[in-house]
Amino acid sequence: MKSMDLDGSSSLVASEGSGSVPAGHVQARRHTAFYRFTQQSLPACKPVLTPTWVISVFLLMGIIFIPVGLLVLHASHSVAEIVYRYDTECVPASYKNNMVAYIKDSSVPKLCSFSIKVNKTMKAPIYIYYQLDNYYQNHRRYVKSRSDKQLVHGLAYNDTSSCKPLQSHNGLPIVPCGLIAWSLFNDTYKFVLGKSELKVNRKNIAWESDREHKFGKHVYPFNFQNGSLIGGGNLDPNIPLSDHEDLIVWMRTAALPSFRKLYGRIEEDLHADDVLAIKLMNNYNTILFAPGFYILHIATHEIETYNNSSLYYPAYA
Repeated sequence: MKSMDLDGSSSLVASEGSGSVPAGHVQARRHTAFYRFTQQSLPACKPVLTPTWVISVFLLMGIIFIPVGLLVLHASHSVAEIVYRYDTECVPASYKNNMVAYIKDSSVPKLCSFSIKVNKTMKAPIYIYYQLDNYYQNHRRYVKSRSDKQLVHGLAYNDTSSCKPLQSHNGLPIVPCGLIAWSLFNDTYKFVLGKSELKVNRKNIAWESDREHKFGKHVYPFNFQNGSLIGGGNLDPNIPLSDHEDLIVWMRTAALPSFRKLYGRIEEDLHADDVLAIKLMNNYNTILFAPGFYILHIATHEIETYNNSSLYYPAYA
């Protein structure tokens, strides 16, 4: 209970179960607590870092993490991988000095064939990646040249100003618009073992969240690659964007100029000393900025990782 003087000021504060406490003492306590809080001087655990304590903590951390590190290192070294660069190997001898003319001339066949030997048994599924070097998907203007809302709603969404300079052609909107979709990678690969062609599964190569939520199931390509300057691959106008998984993988831009993207999976085992014949269509025009092309076969593993001699990062994921 608080007692009041004639002038209205309080002089005592009643505490429950105990006598009266002067109001000034309560204010002093509150001020002291607030000061200690703002100055971070409240009671806290402040252990003394003695040599014995520090050594014990580091030993405990080593006991826990050294086996984990050895397991990851073993998984990394056990990954079977084949890397082959084909950007210069697939150019005819007559065009070696003018590779730009070769890639631009549509009358020249772009089919390229070569064989590679499997040095180590590779258990299915075997992941196939294509790799590009010196390709800056992280450039600001390139990354911004897309419309996420158009990818979901299609022609129902009209504001495609973010897709400049490829938002329309002949007065009609482009679906999907923007530089990223326009530059879709379009080299294709076939793999032959003996006399039979290995099937490449290109389903479920993109993130499920992208397929379900970022690309419309009822949005179809429209007026795509109809301009005079063709950037990359074309899209089937009868297939919705959510089923164009190669496009979905490509639209997830890479953070670094050297990157891999998932092309597909081989669902059969490859054994040591098998000779794999590869037939590819060398369509993609990147000779002007001299990238490197690779085909990569990476066996699946419980801990998905890469050999430490191959410092590249997958960009689909």
